[in-house]
Amino acid sequence: MNRRDLLGVLAGAGLTGLAGCLGGETGGSSSEATTDESGTASSATPSDTGDLPLVVDTIEAQGSSVGAMQIPVDGTPTVLDLFATWCAPCVAQMESLRALHTEFGDDVAFVSVTNERLGGGLTMDDIRDWWADNDGNWTVGHDPESRLMRAVRASGLPYLVVFDGDGEVTWTHRGLASEPNLREAIEDAR
Repeated sequence: MNRRDLLGVLAGAGLTGLAGCLGGETGGSSSEATTDESGTASSATPSDTGDLPLVVDTIEAQGSSVGAMQIPVDGTPTVLDLFATWCAPCVAQMESLRALHTEFGDDVAFVSVTNERLGGGLTMDDIRDWWADNDGNWTVGHDPESRLMRAVRASGLPYLVVFDGDGEVTWTHRGLASEPNLREAIEDAR
């Protein structure tokens, strides 16, 4: 195999991995603003939020303590980040989340949640290490039953949801969201 063929195979494998993170299409119809990874606006039906609020287990990690947290946080605008340790765009999303947490952290609840199941080589220490390696400094949760993903009808990772202080979804985004778009969504929810 020559170098060009090898590079083609590697590029194809990278796109396949990225497609696995992003998952299926988004869509629906209602008043909540939704944006896909290309920045295209669509909308989500009220049923897209399923049985919220939900309580998820939180983990002892940098900026997070073991316990439980209600999503969305009652009376507080909330940014929910659904991620996985194997998802490359989830790593990239952390940069915007860190900056916006620093900017809004006193007024807005930030929580990142993984649905990864432990075992098969993945441990809670692996999740904590990923969190520390990516400078997470807010609440991190674990939802191996994927209840949150189902409740917000997340179709891939990363998946962001912004809730206003009344617990209503005001914005969702599948894939890597730009910092300016996420900032605007947070400001609109406040």
